[in-house]
Amino acid sequence: MNKASTLGIVLALGAVVGGNVLEGGSVDSILQGSAALIVFGGTLGATFLSFSIKDISLSARLLKQVFIDERSIPENHTVIADMVDLSHKARQKGILSLEGELGRIRYGFFRRALKLVIDGIDPRVVAGSLEQENRTFELEQGRAARVFEAAGGYAPTIGIIGAVLGLIHVMENLSDPANLGSGIAVAFVATVYGVASANLLFLPIAKKMVNSVKEEIQLREMIIEGVLGIQEGKSPFVLREHLSSFLSGS
Repeated sequence: MNKASTLGIVLALGAVVGGNVLEGGSVDSILQGSAALIVFGGTLGATFLSFSIKDISLSARLLKQVFIDERSIPENHTVIADMVDLSHKARQKGILSLEGELGRIRYGFFRRALKLVIDGIDPRVVAGSLEQENRTFELEQGRAARVFEAAGGYAPTIGIIGAVLGLIHVMENLSDPANLGSGIAVAFVATVYGVASANLLFLPIAKKMVNSVKEEIQLREMIIEGVLGIQEGKSPFVLREHLSSFLSGS
């Protein structure tokens, strides 16, 4: 479970509901099925219209990673330590001796990068291939984030549509003044749903996805530099100092 994401959801929803209660409102006053149907159904429809099924499916899969830490991404310090150990072994026993280390490397990109080096591929080809894989990864992950960014853009506007529809219904029943106040209140719940879902859910989720991609891209770039350094035969000390420049605060 991703503690930051879970805490963020709890704080955001708790603040809205708690503030409403402190103002004298009730939870029931902001639970309106028709408003929820208009806002969330309309936002979902607009999002489906904007993206392919492939992009929507990818965003749904990555949504789990926002709240549940499923990515097997190693820590930067761990990768640097592994790179230094591999560098020691390569200088002592040769690059081919690293083939036996592939099985213990769990991060796929690291394993593929090291295998290219062990296979004796030209360094320029290694760098080009891995950098292209990085670009493809960044574009694919970015599309998933844009799905939630788009939803965050649509939701407030659809919330306004829901409010206008509610007001139309109120205007049709002007003959019943006793229910005008409650009818108007219900109408504006749709606006609350639209603005709140955009700013408390959709846009923050998109931002978290973007930040996760940036973090992983930095790790991948460090791995590229590391395996190229091993292939070049850099000393473990020089390699460690070079890779440490990727660490924040270094």
